[in-house]
Amino acid sequence: MADPAVSVSPYWELTFDADGDVDGRERDRLLEEVPGRGVLDLIVFAHGWNNDRSGATRLYSHFFEPVPALAPQARLGYVGVVWPSMRFSDEPIPDFPSSLAPDIPAAARPVLDKNTRHALLEVFPGRATVVEQIARLLDQQPDEGASLEEFGRLVRLLVEVRPQGPQASFGADTLAEGVPESDPEMLFGDTATVCGEFAQALAETESPGSASFALPRLWDGAHELLRQATYYAMKRRAGTVGERGLGRAIGQLAQAAPDVRVHLVGHSFGGRLVSFALRGLPEGVRSVKSVTLLQGAFSHYAFAARLPHDPRSSGVLHGQQNRVDGPLVCCHSHFDSALGAIYPLASRMAGDSRSATADFGIGQMLGAKWGAMGHDGVQAVPGTRTFTLADALRTQLPTSGCVNVDAAAVVRRGGPPAGAHSDICHRELAQVVLAAGRIR
Repeated sequence: MADPAVSVSPYWELTFDADGDVDGRERDRLLEEVPGRGVLDLIVFAHGWNNDRSGATRLYSHFFEPVPALAPQARLGYVGVVWPSMRFSDEPIPDFPSSLAPDIPAAARPVLDKNTRHALLEVFPGRATVVEQIARLLDQQPDEGASLEEFGRLVRLLVEVRPQGPQASFGADTLAEGVPESDPEMLFGDTATVCGEFAQALAETESPGSASFALPRLWDGAHELLRQATYYAMKRRAGTVGERGLGRAIGQLAQAAPDVRVHLVGHSFGGRLVSFALRGLPEGVRSVKSVTLLQGAFSHYAFAARLPHDPRSSGVLHGQQNRVDGPLVCCHSHFDSALGAIYPLASRMAGDSRSATADFGIGQMLGAKWGAMGHDGVQAVPGTRTFTLADALRTQLPTSGCVNVDAAAVVRRGGPPAGAHSDICHRELAQVVLAAGRIR
């Protein structure tokens, strides 16, 4: 395979399957070539909502482009992680061609467009019949009731994994007395209720602050249920690929090139991937010198020793920030409506019966308990430092521990339903990566 066209060099890619198994040829090439290229600082970036190699490569090329000029004396290398994730094609991505993010009118949202069907078939192989049945229901929008329940059943069938397979144990962000949290309510609750809540949340992201007395369109909510269920599957995969795949590969690199300093960067579920890679590092490996999370799509309590609402529970990554020989920096933005309004609703666990119909908004109500760190930063970790983006670029960042950086000054563009979730290709965020890693 020809090398991808990117803006920086030397550049390598590491491709993983859904169970975390790496492409052996790509890994061996990385291990063989890094020592001979004189690389001292290796930036490893994991994408989030992309569904093919070319989309991920374009993201990496765009994000990395300003880095050489920002650190002209550094001996840098770059790695792009490619894993089987996806986004829906109706989500606009700032600065990317419209062909990658087509503008689909809100009225047409429930229809499963051709590009999204193709992505679902690619990411969930062997489920073609299920995808077609889901598409037909969204297209026809039959009478609600039994049809919605059938839709919910099909969505669960689409995203289910083998109970004994490696992905089954990577869905949780928190532990209750050492036991992983339950599955999300959206997959096991009453489908009509769940769809109604998603429809209301969508209306809030499209017209924030405005009162609406119209009944929610339940098939809008059904489309969102499908979107969020697939993202739950991606969240599960991200943990699997991080711990079973990338963490092991970094350990092998530490043996092949012990002087290379590794800097992990992750967007969205890619942030979860690189964080779980810390848990997969072999004992004694201290080559990871920084971690930068860009709009991380996982619980803001993932690194907490105790949860504020339940002191018997902890984050599934509690203490893993100590595996970094440097800081773990979390960039967040309140303009990220995907994480601020939709994510908490999608993350609510089965058995949590707390109502989500408050006048001030579903996302605000559930966000404290089920919020994502890409919206409000790492929470409940003592000693976490907090900076605005401007202050983070003016001062020297801490050399260890968790650091929150409010990036809303630049992460602010994007339409509903995701908001600014993918607005990450900014020179200032590249500067944060370099500052976190002490790269000059």
